[in-house]
Amino acid sequence: MSRVSFDATSRTFLLTTPTTSYALRISADDTPRHVHWGTPLTLDQATALPTYDGSTSSFASTGGGELAVEGGAHFGVPSLLVRYADGTRGVEWHYEGHEIADGRLDVRLRDRHYPLTVTLHYAVHADSDVIERSLTLRNVGTDEAIDVLRCDAASWSVPTASGVRLSHTVGEWSGETQLQRSEAPYAETVFTSRRGVSGHFGNPWLMVDAGDADEAHGAVWSMALAWSGSWRITAQRDHTGGPFTVTGGAGHDGLAWRLKPGETHETPVFAGQFSTGGFGAASRGWHRYTTAHVLPRPDETRPVIYNSWEATGWDVTLEGQRALAERAAGLGVELFVVDDGWFGRRTSDRAGLGDWQPNPERFPHGLGPLVEAVRRLGMRFGLWVEPEMTNPDSDLYREHPDWVLHMPHRRRTELRHQLVLNFARADVTEWAFKWLDQLVATYAIDYLKWDMNRAFTEAGWPGHPDGERLWTDHTRGVYSVIDRLRSAHPGLRIVGCAGGGGRADLGMLARTDQTWISDNTDADDRIVIQHGYSEIYPARTMSAWVTDSPNPHTGRTSPLPYRFHIAMAGALGIGGDLSRWTEPELAEARQLVTLYKEIRPVVQFGEQHRLEDAVQYRSGDRLVVIAWGQDRRLRLTGLSPSAVYVDDVTGAEHHAATLLTHGLPLGLVKGDRPSTVVRLTRR
Repeated sequence: MSRVSFDATSRTFLLTTPTTSYALRISADDTPRHVHWGTPLTLDQATALPTYDGSTSSFASTGGGELAVEGGAHFGVPSLLVRYADGTRGVEWHYEGHEIADGRLDVRLRDRHYPLTVTLHYAVHADSDVIERSLTLRNVGTDEAIDVLRCDAASWSVPTASGVRLSHTVGEWSGETQLQRSEAPYAETVFTSRRGVSGHFGNPWLMVDAGDADEAHGAVWSMALAWSGSWRITAQRDHTGGPFTVTGGAGHDGLAWRLKPGETHETPVFAGQFSTGGFGAASRGWHRYTTAHVLPRPDETRPVIYNSWEATGWDVTLEGQRALAERAAGLGVELFVVDDGWFGRRTSDRAGLGDWQPNPERFPHGLGPLVEAVRRLGMRFGLWVEPEMTNPDSDLYREHPDWVLHMPHRRRTELRHQLVLNFARADVTEWAFKWLDQLVATYAIDYLKWDMNRAFTEAGWPGHPDGERLWTDHTRGVYSVIDRLRSAHPGLRIVGCAGGGGRADLGMLARTDQTWISDNTDADDRIVIQHGYSEIYPARTMSAWVTDSPNPHTGRTSPLPYRFHIAMAGALGIGGDLSRWTEPELAEARQLVTLYKEIRPVVQFGEQHRLEDAVQYRSGDRLVVIAWGQDRRLRLTGLSPSAVYVDDVTGAEHHAATLLTHGLPLGLVKGDRPSTVVRLTRR
């Protein structure tokens, strides 16, 4: 069956995924209109469906456009806002044609008078229900620029009766991805980041349902934006009977830039998925899609890492790092990472950012002796970097004060005593690539933790004729440096970080291997953070550390097994001060690392199910359950009722039919935060 088909008589397109269909139509006035998104249809069935053309009222608030624009009696949220040199606003479309090839559909449109063309891009994959959408904007004129006031990637339409409830995340630094579900108001609801990164305070995705979906049942429409800068997603619930619409893309309200003659602008992807298996099935669909079509190295096992930050802070020395490396290797750690404090005059957060040479007093012979020591211990070597930042107290800033974001006659706001380098500038990105390339090549570095610890302020570009472009071009500059670096060093692996989970999105995951989802490593808080992260992103991308007790962020105490078990739900890391761990603690940690390595293939590559106070992973015949809280029988899910499973430790047999209905006995012992890891294998 063709993944994209077309009926020429009605000018209807049908996109077919493994279990869903999506249809659109070019209407009589050449406007692309939404027809269907949901359960499977044939092309004949899609052709027979009507399009929604809005209310007949002269004050109509209409929806249903594939790309809502300003113009005519359309008063909903516009996806595209433009202004021409003569002051005319809006668009009147002329349909120029389309191309269909290899699961892709490109619909070509042109303004009837002005030199503006748009190509709507759709892509479907044979192994996924996720539909990728984006657009290309072109100024085909030769004389005058076009002002672009808003350019979203796509507008999605959900059936009116189903646009009742919204699911999304809120958060803050050290409290990211807090899941929220609430009734959608009859209004426009805007989710956004104005900080220059996708942000701690919300993540660029949205789920919509009729208010009756749960983890295992119900129809769910979901959308995710593959973008790592400022963004905006606007949902509109229309009380006049129109479809529920969601439009989204890069940028935020109040920005404008000019599309020059001959220039092309490509938006990021704003992907969507329909599923009928509740929020759990929606999440697993996104996990499969991210694995198959986003991650650069999806099939690689993520290593157990040790990061030295919480052990040393700014006191980074050759001797101290060697000692920690020896203890980490003894636990079975596979990758040793030196965090902030190894370079320049970086003895606090007040100086040194931008001066990316090893501190000559702490590392008089460079990093070579430490790298060699780590590798002799059988581990790979990684470093923390923050290429987009500089301190005013740095050689870089003293030489290039014009390289940071700034505006004339405005103070340069320092956050964490640092300023943001303008990665929209080619000279800045070239500088960043050169020192990173040299650093990685000199020490054959295996892994970089790419951090970004503050939001944009005074986001100006003095002297540039179109300075607000930096909001988009900075992110593209970050992408370009990472892409060039990975191309030059194919063995390099990167974890994305922005003061924790401030840049956790599909755009960053397309060029990194993992995400540091929060600076908060408290296991109690991590349960909630990890739950929200898993709504879209797979476990193999989720860096999760075991740190000290009391926790350095919350002061909360918790037992070592519990801290390990919660961190085992993703890509395990250790970040505690191993120099203070007792011999019994080190011995127990060694056993727990061994346990994680045994379950790692199932956790990182298996199918994830969120249960009550538990997470279940299944890969082939293997099943792993991580559970915590009160002792109980935990009902599992997603198993063939006829199967029989054997406990890898006790040998006890469990019929899947009883695991599904009566539950798995956990055997949790009363005490402080009891937890367990159960391993089952299908007989």
